[in-house]
Amino acid sequence: MDWNSGNKAILEFCKLIKSKKTNPYQGDLKIGVDLGTANIVIAVVDEENRPIAGALKSATVVRDGIVVDYIGAVNIVRELKQDIEKRLDIDLRYANAVTAIPPGILKGNSKIIANVVDSADFKVSNVIDEPTAAATILGIDDGAVVDVGGGTTGISILVDGEVVFTADEPTGGTHMSLVLAGANRISFEEAEEMKKTEDQRLIFPTIKPVVEKMASIVGRFIQQSGHAVHRIYVVGGACMFDDFEKTFEKELEIETVKPVEPLLVTPLGIAFNCKG
Repeated sequence: MDWNSGNKAILEFCKLIKSKKTNPYQGDLKIGVDLGTANIVIAVVDEENRPIAGALKSATVVRDGIVVDYIGAVNIVRELKQDIEKRLDIDLRYANAVTAIPPGILKGNSKIIANVVDSADFKVSNVIDEPTAAATILGIDDGAVVDVGGGTTGISILVDGEVVFTADEPTGGTHMSLVLAGANRISFEEAEEMKKTEDQRLIFPTIKPVVEKMASIVGRFIQQSGHAVHRIYVVGGACMFDDFEKTFEKELEIETVKPVEPLLVTPLGIAFNCKG
């Protein structure tokens, strides 16, 4: 998988989610479950990593990689699983699945996330970190993958295809919404909706300081790593703004690129990493 074919797969996955359709397949299926701060996504691919089905639901059951509503998380994963099962006309009970965590999450929290997926009647084959999942689908061998989620900004630095450094800090889309809420004197929920429906050009100046802080976090991590980074790849729902990568480039003076549908990169990459 390379950058172009990865983007093509992401677009196909997005199409499957929106249309609620499936692709034909042969052989075993690989499943990825992404328990995000703002969304829970299930991705299904075949043995050749071709997207077969997908489902997404907004949720607030996980915060900064920590499950704050265990039963709620299990119920949503089950709901999405049943939706996919109905469309594929198969039983995915105890099917192999993989999930992911932000870098730096404690071992105990990682186990709880895996337990959520297991409790939804999947069999968790492995747990990876989110930026590494994104790197898999985009074919990144060198550079920094920055996953900007609802609650955290995580980074994985790769050299010759190997992850040499990972780190994570709590700043993400939630913080953008808090700034929007304060600036416009509206509720957090209204600010979340505002990010989805209002003109980006009107919103971005307000949340730009948050993006600049994210860039400073990434710059500090790169410095701590001791590795030279010549390109940054940003993924995650919080980097959906058109000027997001431009702000990173200006702050860090490092080329920054963003794939299509950045929210769906990590979930699909998680499925790619599912082990038999």
